[in-house]
Order: sequence, then C-alpha cells, then structure tokens
Amino acid sequence: MAIQAAVFAWRGIEESEIPVEKNALLPYYRIMLAKLTSKNQLTLPKQAVDAMGPVSHFQVEVDGDRLVLTPARLGAADAVRQKLQALGITEADVADAVAWARKRRRRS
Repeated sequence: MAIQAAVFAWRGIEESEIPVEKNALLPYYRIMLAKLTSKNQLTLPKQAVDAMGPVSHFQVEVDGDRLVLTPARLGAADAVRQKLQALGITEADVADAVAWARKRRRRS
C-alpha cells in the first residue's frame, strides 16, 4: 500500500483523485514475499493462496529471473480418456495411430 501511495505521490496524484476503489489495484501492486525454506520449499502468502482458490498443484516456469506459478489441471488426462471413450476410440486405436505417425515421421 505504501508503494502504491508513493507512486501516486511521485506522479503528483492525490489519493482522493484516483477514480477507482482504493483496493481495486492491489492484486497488481501489492508486493508479497514467499519464503524458501531449508528444504527447498516455498511458503506462499495466505492472500495469494486465497486468491487462487482450491489448488493443490502448480505448473512452475522459469521466466528469466522470475518463477511463474500457474494452477495445474491434473484431471485433464481423465477428461481426454472420457472423450476418447465417448467417441469409441480404444487404446489399440491410439497405439495404431501413434505407430503410424512415428513410421511416417521416420520417412520424412
């Protein structure tokens, strides 16, 4: 909050002149720290976890000097299996398609 106020003050903008609700920009301006433990685990701030909702796993990407955490959808494979079953595609059909694609790729 202090950083946000400092930026507005630096730009010569009074907080009363900001046309949005005071806390509307906080998810983008509030700096939160995560602690890296001795066991190489991250402890995330409660506000960040609450904002994500019920998530148990995250996809982790390294972007330069930043870590990007994205909620992982673990049930996606099950959804694909259900869709294949609904379409009448068997495991043998999938294995045949993979073999065909690999054979074709070797020829290219």
